[in-house]
Amino acid sequence: MRYEEIHIVDYETDVAGLRAHLGENESIDELNYLASLLEEMDSGEMKKFEAAVALGEYAGSVKDLINLTQNLDCHDFYPDVKTQEELGRCFIDEFGSLNVPEDIKGYFDYEAYGRDLFLNSTSDFTDGGYIENNQSSFIEHYDGDKVPEKYQIFSYPIEPRRSILEALKQYREAPPPERGGGKATAHEER
Repeated sequence: MRYEEIHIVDYETDVAGLRAHLGENESIDELNYLASLLEEMDSGEMKKFEAAVALGEYAGSVKDLINLTQNLDCHDFYPDVKTQEELGRCFIDEFGSLNVPEDIKGYFDYEAYGRDLFLNSTSDFTDGGYIENNQSSFIEHYDGDKVPEKYQIFSYPIEPRRSILEALKQYREAPPPERGGGKATAHEER
């Protein structure tokens, strides 16, 4: 039996935030594709993916989520950064984005600097840490048209429809052999 429509009433997943981005009419093949890509991730990549899902830029559909798994390099992720002050400290102390002399670091407002960084970027503080879109090119690896065959669960052999006009054309070009099973004999006239 072939089902035309499947409604999913609930999802079970350990991937934080993913469930909120999945609907009731998702393609089983696409979900299997996404699950396979997620299964290949190590724990660091998974945390970055969860943070990117929370950011929400590429999480509007299963197609987007599939592409997000393959574009994690478009995001910078700082798992230890949870506040604006920690963000400011990270960028100044670790990355040297601003040259603050040692003797005035005790007076410097790291939180205000972190707030400015946050407000001037596409970023978010998530349960897993700070995530920021680093403006790299997001490449659409999967166009949503055809799930790669190895991830397909429901693949039906679809017979091409035959056109009556095409059948007539083939008949005129090469008529089928006569039925009857016997040999054709030639008659001689005398």
